[in-house]
Amino acid sequence: MGDKHLSSQFDSELSGVSTRVMEMGGLVESQIRTAVYALAEFSAEAATQVTEAERRVNTMELEIDRELSSIIARRQPTARDLRLLIAISKITANLERAGDEAEKIARMVISIIDSGSARVLPAGELRIAADLASGLLRKSLDAFARLDASMAVSILKEDDAIDREFDGFVRKLITYMMEDARTISASLDLLFVAKSIERIGDHAKNIAEVIVYVVKGEDIRHSSMAAIEAVVG
Repeated sequence: MGDKHLSSQFDSELSGVSTRVMEMGGLVESQIRTAVYALAEFSAEAATQVTEAERRVNTMELEIDRELSSIIARRQPTARDLRLLIAISKITANLERAGDEAEKIARMVISIIDSGSARVLPAGELRIAADLASGLLRKSLDAFARLDASMAVSILKEDDAIDREFDGFVRKLITYMMEDARTISASLDLLFVAKSIERIGDHAKNIAEVIVYVVKGEDIRHSSMAAIEAVVG
């Protein structure tokens, strides 16, 4: 009876920390959406909201890490439970870094506004890549909530689309800079924005890899897609 009670308590603690991860993920998603809006509308007000939210994201990461350390010390979990706790730590780290990228986008937006070159740059064309990256992060959180390895694999495949958008945008941006040297400074800011969007997709991909690790017990980092699909089945 005592063992069952302890097991029930442990399950409750796991559920609680997982809920905190989803809350943190929701906050980072909001950061990214606001950063994308700031970019599309060149809104300094929206950009400022993103930077202000960053402090809360950082605090949540520290709180979750402390909770994880406490659970591991008290429960000494093994097998899948330990994999889940390790995975949560990795997921929160990737969420925090995705939030960092959203904040970088916001700072670059403010820099572009200050340069006075905002309206002549193709910032709107980044919206596709930004929506893809934001969607992948949302999907990675859904996959975590369900511990769905198949959904995680689909995220790994979709990340390639963001990379293609990034490559195409870089080529277009180089053309802008060659045609008008006055846009070089702001164009470089926009290049950093594009890179941040690509990295948000990478963090969603990292989370997907962690989910496969939890569910299947296999580290699929640096594996081919064929090998990953063989693991997931």
